[in-house]
Amino acid sequence: MPASLHSAPLRLPVLRSSSFRIIAMFAGCFLFTGITVTALSGYHSQRLLSQQTKRIVANERDEALSEAQGQDVTHLQSTVKELVLNEPGFYYLLQNAQEQVVVGNMFHLRPITGWRWLSWTHRTHPPDHHPVIGYGTALNDGGYFFVGIDATPLQSLRHDLWLTLAWSALMFLLIGLGGGFLLSRLVLGRIEVISQTARKIMRGDISQRLALNGTGDEFDHLAHSLNAMLDRNEILIASVRQISDDIAHDMRRPLARLGQNLDKAQTATTHDIQNTAITQAQNNLQDALEIFSSLLRLAQFEAGDRIPDRQTLVVADLFNTLAGLYQPVAQEQEQTLTILSPAQNLTLEGNRILLTQTLSNLIENAINHSPSGTVITLSARMQNNRIIITVSDNGPGIPAEDHERVFEKMVRLDTSRTVPGTGLGLSMVRAIVNLHGGSIRLADNHPGLRCEIILPTS
Repeated sequence: MPASLHSAPLRLPVLRSSSFRIIAMFAGCFLFTGITVTALSGYHSQRLLSQQTKRIVANERDEALSEAQGQDVTHLQSTVKELVLNEPGFYYLLQNAQEQVVVGNMFHLRPITGWRWLSWTHRTHPPDHHPVIGYGTALNDGGYFFVGIDATPLQSLRHDLWLTLAWSALMFLLIGLGGGFLLSRLVLGRIEVISQTARKIMRGDISQRLALNGTGDEFDHLAHSLNAMLDRNEILIASVRQISDDIAHDMRRPLARLGQNLDKAQTATTHDIQNTAITQAQNNLQDALEIFSSLLRLAQFEAGDRIPDRQTLVVADLFNTLAGLYQPVAQEQEQTLTILSPAQNLTLEGNRILLTQTLSNLIENAINHSPSGTVITLSARMQNNRIIITVSDNGPGIPAEDHERVFEKMVRLDTSRTVPGTGLGLSMVRAIVNLHGGSIRLADNHPGLRCEIILPTS
């Protein structure tokens, strides 16, 4: 056995496992999606607050210009002075054409028209350093008028948005990687159990099976399928061992006789004795070849998944063929073969030669293993959209405990050892019936044996 089967298997690192990579990719997608949703939500909130703030500033500016009844320093001076006194929540600045502060509660600003963001307010009364968002207007006489409002809420929202994005990214990353690590450990744990079980089986312990955790998940489904495969393999291995034992037992006699007859032919003193010995040796060799040929055909039937030369068959035609073949044989054995002709519309799909061989084997078994005076009956009926073909007799039958055993390869009951055969006939019958999608069962006929073949209709 290779040394690798004896050495302890190396555990797959979690970070190199496919499950971790898959979960890491999912965590990356989850991170990207979460950050995108958070960013879009924060941007939308910031945009709404910015629009609301600008709308308040624009209304205040329009009211001031409307109240002044003119867009120049002279008309606005008194209005702005009054606003500084009565509207402490706003920021006002009125400058002349020489950029000198005429009135307001702010320091000098460069005269830039449009919306402006000031990182600090330049406020003089009362002094503060809050950020300001406002709108600057160029006056007709070259002066400059600015109205603003505290932008701290907007700045705080921006700051909170970036902070939220940073923390969200960190949390998503930690949750994704941590969850991926834990889930990968769980997955690898289950895989490791499968791997260890497989190695025990490879070392020869074919009785090992995968444990089910009872959750019905994909691992339970996989374990159930693998256990079914292992059960099937164990049955096949046991069958191979049984076949080997049976071949060794059943081949011993024809090969031993073959050797004896060859020895006789070699030491024969007359030509007639030599010819007789050679003929017997040929018969012994033919028996051995028949066993191997039957085993090969049986293996082909069991491995097949398609019926060769499939066609629609009329059951009554099959029965007529069998009647012509075996009624004379039964009469020679002082037995009676009764054929109950089925209806002409009773048909099935299959291979004519294989189905004829199947029924022939059953009839031959009944003839060969029953005494004179036995009545053998072949019949067919329809039941639940299935065709049931029955071969029954009133002979000695088979013990109930051997009804399944006789279908095994190379099995011959003690009462059948004196009857010529390979012990593969019923195994061949079951293989052909299974190939046709049917089943076969034995039952007590009180007295005798009843064999029923259940096949699908055409």
